[in-house]
Amino acid sequence: MSMIDLHAKTMVGPVIRLHPNDNVVVARTEVGIGSAIPSEGITSRSQVPSGHKIAARPIKAGEPILKYNVVIGFAAVDIAPGTYVHSHNVSFKEYSRDYAYTQDYVPTPILPVAQQATFEGYVRPNGSVGTRNYIGVLSTVNCSATVVHKVAEAFKHGKLDAYPHIDGVVGLSHGLGCGMEMSGEPMNLLRRTIGGYARNPNFAAVLIIGLGCERNQMQGLLEQEGLQTGPKLYTFVMQEEGGTRKTVEAAVAAVEAMLPEANQARRSTVSVSHLKIGLQCGGSDGFSSITANPGLGAAMDILVRHGGTAILSETPEIYGVEHTLTRRACSREVGEKLIQRIKWWKDEYSPGRDVQINGAVSPGNNMGGLANIFEKSLGSSMKGGTTGLMEVYRYAEPVQQNGFVFMDTPGFDPVSATGQIAGGANMICFTTGRGSMFGAKPVPSIKLATNTPMYNRLTEDMDYNCGVLLDGTATMPEVAQGIFDLIRRVASGEPSKSELLGLGDHEFVPWNIGVTS
Repeated sequence: MSMIDLHAKTMVGPVIRLHPNDNVVVARTEVGIGSAIPSEGITSRSQVPSGHKIAARPIKAGEPILKYNVVIGFAAVDIAPGTYVHSHNVSFKEYSRDYAYTQDYVPTPILPVAQQATFEGYVRPNGSVGTRNYIGVLSTVNCSATVVHKVAEAFKHGKLDAYPHIDGVVGLSHGLGCGMEMSGEPMNLLRRTIGGYARNPNFAAVLIIGLGCERNQMQGLLEQEGLQTGPKLYTFVMQEEGGTRKTVEAAVAAVEAMLPEANQARRSTVSVSHLKIGLQCGGSDGFSSITANPGLGAAMDILVRHGGTAILSETPEIYGVEHTLTRRACSREVGEKLIQRIKWWKDEYSPGRDVQINGAVSPGNNMGGLANIFEKSLGSSMKGGTTGLMEVYRYAEPVQQNGFVFMDTPGFDPVSATGQIAGGANMICFTTGRGSMFGAKPVPSIKLATNTPMYNRLTEDMDYNCGVLLDGTATMPEVAQGIFDLIRRVASGEPSKSELLGLGDHEFVPWNIGVTS
């Protein structure tokens, strides 16, 4: 897939051609019936919404539909030039793909430390760096959820005014821990997730609260995750503390004891090599693969050159273009790890489930111009940029490799972001075409709009407008640098739009791969 033209110039005219070999073009603005498209020498035979596709030449039934010279489906019928091309005349079916492991891998030169960009972050005792300074209250099981939130609520409404260097006390509960298959990977995954949050550098200190009789026993969690209780990690078991009220009182007292030391944390200048950014997209549209996703990917290329880490996820949303990632793998082993996760999804997890990897996209994605998961994946994968794929992780595993990496997660944004944050992400960058209202404490989330009309309509929620590419007022390198600069400012403490709106208290959603009993 090539983005040479997108990098070289701004976009003008009624349609956008993404690759010389493509048999479709994308409507930059709404195209009416009978409208001339001089750049393609065709006339529109349909009313085509902006972001949707138009046949640029005759396409015979069964012929691949090409976008960025990548297969996104097959013509269900003969399609004449100028015809609207969407899910009504595009069929979804499997086709063979050449993984060509490592074929396109090129090592990325990392800038010397003295030349790396910087931000103002919180350096923790273990050397990790946070972008925020929260105290976290976590639960082992849904049964302690109410207590977790009551503890956090005790520190709202000005209760932290005396501690200006603490961003807040956040309570994160979930619906798992007992009434599900709690052995093997389902249990390991839940514990990895809780343990990963307890270690996330955006937390200065953490409390973990359990009920006492759940399957996810506190001691088992601590042992599996190597967590040690002490002044920065308190644990409470409700049945041992004497019930709800006494547990709340004891936990509130513990937080109060943590506040003075947490408030002593100060930001210092560090390299952006300490940034680990989880990449998300939601409410995608036909412009996602043209503006925000490649723009974010180009910004991640900058980050990687400066030693940072970009975490691409949402396994169903790379399906169909996974071969473009295996070709960039730094080793055959890394490439095969990615294909193993794809096969697990296809052969074990997806049968009998309504998941995107089976072909369909959400109604919003479809209305935005995406015909199927192949087309969505084409754009989704672009968030990772163009550098080598350095490692593949299971859900919530600690991300230790710098550079561009992949983590296996579902496509549901809160679940996916939860895995990334558990893996160590200290920021989230989230592209959206339809408009997604998302936050994910304890990390700041930056939302990138694909088009100007949506950005203007939802400006309170959007942090950056990548629609300037469609408007012809900026180039791809300018957008990439703009995103990178915004990342550095937000990492240094500038509040994102989701933070200004107070979002993120309820987006802690561990992946439930077990069977509910």
